[in-house]
Amino acid sequence: MINRLKRLAQFLQQVPGGFWILSRMIGFAVPYTGTMGANILELSSGSAVVSLPDRRRVRNHLDSIHALALGNLGELTATLALITLCPPHGRFIVTRMETDYLKKARGALLCTCDIPTDLPWDTVERTAATAVVTDSTGEVVTRVTVYWKLGGTPPSRLTPA
Repeated sequence: MINRLKRLAQFLQQVPGGFWILSRMIGFAVPYTGTMGANILELSSGSAVVSLPDRRRVRNHLDSIHALALGNLGELTATLALITLCPPHGRFIVTRMETDYLKKARGALLCTCDIPTDLPWDTVERTAATAVVTDSTGEVVTRVTVYWKLGGTPPSRLTPA
C-alpha cells in the first residue's frame, strides 16, 4: 500500500492538478483525514508541504482551528514526508505524537516537514520527525512531533528458497 501511494504520488506530480487529485484520494482512503480538506502542495525526498484552508468544519467553539485538526494536519504532513523515503519492503506505524499549541490557529495554514534521508529501515527502530504549522503571516502556531516504529523485510526473506 505504501509503495503504491509513493508511485502514485510520483506519477501525479507530473500531471496538472495532480496534487489536488492525490489529496482527494488520500481523503477518500482515510475518511477522518479527508474531513479536513487538506491539500498537498509539495512532496520530495524526505519533505512534504500541506495546506489547510480555514473552514467551519475544522473550527472549534473559540472560532479557531480545532486542536485535533492541527494534530491531524501535522501527522499527515510528517507521514507523507516519511512515505517518500520508504524503501520497497519498508513499513512503519505511529507509536506516539506530541503536539505543542503555541498560538490560536486562524486563517489558512501551511504545514511543513523535513526528515533526514538516512533512516534505519533495515532494523526495527523508533524515529521521529516534527511538522511545523504556520499561519498566513508565517508565525508558528503548532508543532507536531510524530514517532514511528520503522521496520523492513529484506527481499531475501520474501522469496522462497
